[in-house]
Amino acid sequence: MEKTKKEKNPCKVVTGLVRFSYAHVFEPASFGDNDDKKFSCAILIPKKDKSTIAKLEAGIEAAKEVGKIKKAFTSPLHDGDDERPDDEAYEGMYYLNAKSTRRPYVVDEDLNPIIDPEEFYSGCWGQASVTFYSYDYAGKKGVGVALNGVKKTKDGEKLSGGSTAEEDFGDDDLL
Repeated sequence: MEKTKKEKNPCKVVTGLVRFSYAHVFEPASFGDNDDKKFSCAILIPKKDKSTIAKLEAGIEAAKEVGKIKKAFTSPLHDGDDERPDDEAYEGMYYLNAKSTRRPYVVDEDLNPIIDPEEFYSGCWGQASVTFYSYDYAGKKGVGVALNGVKKTKDGEKLSGGSTAEEDFGDDDLL
């Protein structure tokens, strides 16, 4: 019996190399007064990665077609230089905010599950799988971004803003 090939979802995109920020992929988090806890991650795409940007734009267009969105709307793909000018991590980047009520898969470059939250963090690099979807809520139509999963391929400088014990106490001359 011949195996049938699964039809590709035009709204689903797997990125090239991206950087992760505000990574809440192990435990859901809520933001502001919203009690809805979701898994989420900001996905930073280097502006020079024309291939990934083209795939993301095609996914957004496919979601617009599915939702029959004809009018202007706010794109889920944002320009970091314009919208986050005071944040160095967003310099030279586009970004997406992807969310899910379902825990995304988190794997290493060999596709082994990452279970230690210290191993996948804001600032590391890898690939993301997202699905764009159209919405019509309270009279607003738009395109949202669902987070399917992430794959870490390399370490990067942590974006948490914290410090290490060595940085804080390594030059302690009190003793």
